[in-house]
Amino acid sequence: MSQKKVELSDFHYVKLVTIGSVNPNMPLSDRDKEAQMNLLNRCLNDYPRGTIIAKDVSIGRYQVGEHELTMEKVSYHVGFTRKPAWAGDEKGQGL
Repeated sequence: MSQKKVELSDFHYVKLVTIGSVNPNMPLSDRDKEAQMNLLNRCLNDYPRGTIIAKDVSIGRYQVGEHELTMEKVSYHVGFTRKPAWAGDEKGQGL
């Protein structure tokens, strides 16, 4: 089975999907984390199927009293050959 090599020029729409947070003043609830994962899964599984073309990792280290807090945020750049019809129905997702 042959697979076509993907070129960056094939992508006409890129969606940034963030998982996690590095802001200690606004911790994410389990519901928020699940919503972020659901969006990433939708990008990778619904039609048109997206492809991860880049990934950025941010790490925040904070001193809270005697304890050190480490937080991580991963931003996925998901490329699509065209903008998905469902991409306009997310509220506040930074379209």
